[in-house]
Amino acid sequence: QSQSYYICMISSNNSNSLFFFSTPQVTMADSNHTGTSFFLTGLPGLEAGHTWLSIPLCAMYVAALAGNSLILWVVRSDPSLHQPMYYFLSMLAMTDLGLSASTLPTMLSIYMLGVREVALDVCLAQLFFIHTFSIMESSVLLAMAFDRFVAISKPLHYGTILTSPRIARLGLVIVVRSIGLHIPAPIMLKQLPYCRTRLLSHSYCLHPDVMKLACADTHINSVYGLFVVLSTLGVDSVLIVLSYGLILQTVLSIASKAERLKALNTCVSHICAVLLFYTPMIGLSMIHRFGRRASPSSHVLLSYLHFLTPPLLNPVVYTIKTRQIRLKMLHLFRS
Repeated sequence: QSQSYYICMISSNNSNSLFFFSTPQVTMADSNHTGTSFFLTGLPGLEAGHTWLSIPLCAMYVAALAGNSLILWVVRSDPSLHQPMYYFLSMLAMTDLGLSASTLPTMLSIYMLGVREVALDVCLAQLFFIHTFSIMESSVLLAMAFDRFVAISKPLHYGTILTSPRIARLGLVIVVRSIGLHIPAPIMLKQLPYCRTRLLSHSYCLHPDVMKLACADTHINSVYGLFVVLSTLGVDSVLIVLSYGLILQTVLSIASKAERLKALNTCVSHICAVLLFYTPMIGLSMIHRFGRRASPSSHVLLSYLHFLTPPLLNPVVYTIKTRQIRLKMLHLFRS
C-alpha cells in the first residue's frame, strides 16, 4: 500500500507555517480486505481545542447516563408511577442510554485520546446501533403521542386501552421494527469495496458517510436508506403531528379554560422531547437539500445536536415538567 504526501500551509498575520501529512492510497486490489479501516474527524476548525472540548463532552455523557438511569430508578421504585405514561418514559430513558453509549465513547476517544482510526466491522456495528436507537427514539415518541391522545381524548377508557400487556407488546414491536429495518444496512455495506479516501466527516460512523466512501455502485444502498428514513422517521413525524391535531381539536372543545390549560400542560414535556429530536434532523435535511455552500462544521454541529441533546435534556425536561417525577427526585435528594 503506497502513501501520498501532502504539504499544507497555514498563514497568519505574523508568520506562515508548513507541515506535512500523509494518507494511504488504496487500490482496488487491496480494497475491502479484513484490515479495512476508517478515520473519524472531530469538529472542523477546532482541532487545537479538542482536548478542552472533551471536558464538556465527558460531562454530557455522565449527565446523560445519570439522568436517564435516575428516571428508570424512580419509575421502578415508586408503585404510583406504574402507569402507561411512565412506562413509555422508561422506554425513552432506555433508548437515550443506548443512543449515548453508541456515540459519546467514540467522540471522547477522538477528543480526549486522539484515537481516530476505527475498523470496518466496528464502524458497521456502531452505525447499526446509532441508527437503530435513533429509530427507536422516534418510535417511542410516537407511542407517547398516542398515549397523550388517549389520555386527553378518551380519558374514561385510558386504563382499558393502554393495559400493561398491550404496552409490553408495543415495546416489543418498537424493538423488532428498529432492529429489523437496520440489519440489512451494515450487511450491504460490508459487501462494498472501499478504495477511496477513508476519512469520515463525523466523529462516529453513519450510513450515508460510509456509503459515500465505497468505489462501487451504491444505488441499492441509497434507495434502501431512503426507504428506512421515510418509513420510520417520516411516517412517525406525520403521525405525531396528526395526533396533536386531534388532541388540539379535543382540547378546544373543552368549555373550561382551566381544564384546557391542564390538558395541554400534560403534553408540554412530550412536545419538548419531540422538538429536541426532530428539529436538528430537519435542519440537517435542509442543509443536505439546499445548503450546498454550508460549512462542514454546520453539518457536524447539527448532527451533534440531533444525537446528543435528547439523551441529555429529556430527563431534565421530564423532571421539571412532570410533578410526580419532580416530587420523587426532591424526596430522594432531601433524604
